[in-house]
Amino acid sequence: MADSADSAGEDRSAALRRLVAELDEQRDRDPRMKPILWERVEGSGRGPRPNLTHDQIARAAVEIADAEGLGAVSMRHLAERLGVATMGLYRYVTGKDEIYELMLDAVVAEIDLPDGGWREVADAYARQTRTLSLRHRWMQQAYARVPAALSPASVALTEKALTSVDGLGLDVDTMMAVFGVVSSFARGAVVAEVAQHEALERHGWKNEDDMRLAYLPWARWMLGTGRYPTLSRYIIEGSNEDDAEWQFEFGLRCVLDGIAARLGI
Repeated sequence: MADSADSAGEDRSAALRRLVAELDEQRDRDPRMKPILWERVEGSGRGPRPNLTHDQIARAAVEIADAEGLGAVSMRHLAERLGVATMGLYRYVTGKDEIYELMLDAVVAEIDLPDGGWREVADAYARQTRTLSLRHRWMQQAYARVPAALSPASVALTEKALTSVDGLGLDVDTMMAVFGVVSSFARGAVVAEVAQHEALERHGWKNEDDMRLAYLPWARWMLGTGRYPTLSRYIIEGSNEDDAEWQFEFGLRCVLDGIAARLGI
């Protein structure tokens, strides 16, 4: 089995090298094929000093999105914030998707994982992802636009996460799946929190009490039908239905305990 796995790995490695060589040949034949964003960023230190940096563009875009939402991040609005012509931005990015990549890289760089075991690292990753997503509520929308974005900050984060679970006898697919599960939980859990915050703002509600009063007619209808006794019991007796912190803590413990029990780590 080991020899078969090694052979398959060598085949995939050779196939990847072949694809990279073909891409390089295409670039040589077609000068219109631009290097990816991060290749251009890393090469921006050569030649004349640019008027803007990609970091300045990212920070300005994050400020706009934090204040006005992701939809407000247009090339025109961003150019006005930076004090440049709209067309001037295209010297640095090809369009809005690359703006989103810059923004996500800038905020993901705020995550600081500890040097510890896999559980400590996974716990920190989940908590900091939640904190960032609540601070920058446009993050999940941006990920939907560029779901496979590989940026310096995200790659470094993944490398550190994988390193924490390396050496525990797991294959690389399982190693990646560990943090995929944690990431999916953290992102999924925070979506409901973000939606609740946005609903409060959209309807002008001051707090969760205002929201409960607004939804009281629906709750009254549901309780009055008598068809949902278990859910009705939760509505009446539940003490943590509006406590996002408690729900996140409980869910995260279940995820981490489940991984530990399933994999014996």
